[in-house]
This record gives sequence, structure tokens and C-alpha cells, in this order.
Amino acid sequence: LRSITFIEGWTFAELLNHIQQTNTISQTLSHLPPAQIMAQLGNADRHPEGQFFPDTYAYARGATDKAILHTALKQMEKQLNQAWQQRQANLPYQTPEELLIVASIIEKEANLHHERPIVAGVIVNRLNKKMRLQVDPTVIYGLGDQYQGRLTRQDLLTDTPYNTYMHRGLTPTPIAMPSQHSLMAAAMPAEVPYLYFVAKGDGSHQFSVSLAEQNRAVQKYIRNKQG
Repeated sequence: LRSITFIEGWTFAELLNHIQQTNTISQTLSHLPPAQIMAQLGNADRHPEGQFFPDTYAYARGATDKAILHTALKQMEKQLNQAWQQRQANLPYQTPEELLIVASIIEKEANLHHERPIVAGVIVNRLNKKMRLQVDPTVIYGLGDQYQGRLTRQDLLTDTPYNTYMHRGLTPTPIAMPSQHSLMAAAMPAEVPYLYFVAKGDGSHQFSVSLAEQNRAVQKYIRNKQG
């Protein structure tokens, strides 16, 4: 038996590329676009992003990419269902797919496990208040190959369905493969007063209740460093 590892936070494109670079896997789907790959997996109506669980999977040499993807798909269905069954009451998402979207945003935003429920709490607070989420990873995902490694003001003004600075509510699909930690954070967010956060640059975040606090945090952690 061999093994292949899918990393939490990967996009579907990164997942496919990793599979295609593994020469002990029989490639049967590499010529197909994402929608047809999902059709081959029996999920023609589902967007592939975020639908595969990041984990290490064992396989015999010559196993097909389809078989491995099918296993990862079923594992995500299982993990998502468990998170959905354990979710808190009165969350502002109506379906397991919406929980998955939130979990994927948490995955890309929060590097520290203990911050993930807090980030989830901020997302829930903003959704409840009908505020735009305004999270950078969604903008980056929407930009695709246009993203140059650092978000610019022009990037934030570029209208894509994933630009949460311009559009209210959740993104149309997940933006990455969330881990179990992020799924459970989305299902059981921390009850916090915060509406804002900014990355400190060391992997952690500064959380704020008011816009004035947030502006001071942005000045401290972002603009001073850029200057």
C-alpha cells in the first residue's frame, strides 16, 4: 500500500495537481474539466471546491484517481454531516453546504486552532447583522491567477462573485478544503462580541468590537509595516 496526503486549505486545482503528479496512481480523469469529474463521481450538480476531506489516504499501486477522489468525497460528506448534526441552534446558515462554505473561509483565514471558533463567531455576528464579511481569502480566491501575492486596493474593487467586500452573504461555493477543526468551528462558533479582525503578521489576529478599534488595529499591524 502507498499513501497520498491532501492538505487542509488546498483548492480543488491544487488537489488535482497533486494527484496528477503521483505516478503510482492511474490517471483516468486528468483530461476532464471539473464539472465532468464531479459527474464521474456521481455528483454532477455539485461544485468540486471544498468537497474533498483533507487527510492521508492509503491505496494500492495502480488505484485510479477516481477511486481516491471518491473516498475523499465520501469522507467529507461524513465529516460535514457530523458537524451539521452537532451544530449550535440559530446559526445563520440553512444547509450543510453553507456550513462548509463558512468552514472553508475559516480554514484560509485562521492559522491557529484556538482562533478558529473566534473567527467563526465574527463571521456569524456579521452575517446576523447583514454586514459584508470582508475577508481577504475570498477575494484572493475570486481573483484566481490574477492574484499577485499581495492584495491591492484595486483587487478589493475587482468585482467577482467571491468578493465579500462588494457582495453580502456567503460566497457561491467553498474556497478550499476545510479541516475537521474548521468544520467544527463553523458548527460551534465562539460567542464573542467581535465584528472585526486583522492579521497581526505572526499567524494570529487582533479582534475588535468597534470600527474605531479595528481602524487602530489596522494602523498598528498593517499600515505601519507597509510604511
